[in-house]
Amino acid sequence: MAAMPRWKPDARARLIVAAVELFAENGYENTTVVEIAERAALTKSTFFRHFPDKREVLFGGDAVSTVLADAIEAMPAGYSARDVIAAALDAVGRETFTPETREFSARRRAVIAASTELREREALKGLSLTAAMSDGLTRRGVPRLAARISAEFGALALDLAYERWSAPECEDVFAIVARRALDEVYAARAEC
Repeated sequence: MAAMPRWKPDARARLIVAAVELFAENGYENTTVVEIAERAALTKSTFFRHFPDKREVLFGGDAVSTVLADAIEAMPAGYSARDVIAAALDAVGRETFTPETREFSARRRAVIAASTELREREALKGLSLTAAMSDGLTRRGVPRLAARISAEFGALALDLAYERWSAPECEDVFAIVARRALDEVYAARAEC
């Protein structure tokens, strides 16, 4: 008789799937870490090796900020702040908001929309993404105010694109949706 493996791979991914399922079924507030771990066939201590609390299951640490910052840094010199932000949004589409994550993203959005605490955390996450873009642009030599404005436009475009892309009726890849949103944000600026 073959020995049973002591662990199954992809513990982090299994915890995320289990948490989103339970949050959708029972509500965020009514779901415990123990329930998430049990649904994923893991232990509570394994949960805490991957996440500091149940809220962070939905927010992925600094993954998106890192993708944005790396993409901004990797752009060659000579591009406008808008072009650099557009390239960073493209990178997020390639590395984070892929066709495979669309369904999860839609479920995640619904869970967050149902909880005041999670909406507040999502707003804080948005501020950290804006800061990552602004800091990256400043390191490229963009003046602080211009970097901040460009980052705010980028964050607004990112938010609009995420909302649109994760909707069930959207068939475009994230980069296309994000570029369209960025164009709309810049066009609206002219109307102010």
